[in-house]
Amino acid sequence: MTEPVNPNDALRQRVQSSLERQGMMVQLGVRLLAVAPGTVTLALPYSDRVTQQQGGFHGGAMGALADIAGGYAALTVAPEGMEVTTVEYKINFLAAFQCGELQATGRVTKAGKRISVTTAEVVHVAADGKRSDCAVMQQTLVPVPKTY
Repeated sequence: MTEPVNPNDALRQRVQSSLERQGMMVQLGVRLLAVAPGTVTLALPYSDRVTQQQGGFHGGAMGALADIAGGYAALTVAPEGMEVTTVEYKINFLAAFQCGELQATGRVTKAGKRISVTTAEVVHVAADGKRSDCAVMQQTLVPVPKTY
């Protein structure tokens, strides 16, 4: 008797495989935490690679994490053989943090044939587990053919 196939396992592998090809995310130590249709959560640990001059997480690192989380959320609902790429995003930074890690959860708002719209919420998770809002983002993506 074979075990039933979990469709989320295939989605997780699709996202993980793509994440491993993103040199910047690999260099920053980004980890995939959760995948479900239309939703992806990623984590970015605090390090000297992601700080600004005052020692907090750099806005560019927060934006990149939110962009990738939203993009991968859209990828989970994109047809096989297609990927997505960001056309634009707008981010609001709510607070600055040091240490711990950032977690970004991307969610699909609308998945269309020509464009998709996602949001991402970025939270800071302190060493004691306390969670605090950090940033919110909305983005527009377009489907593109997979080329590898």
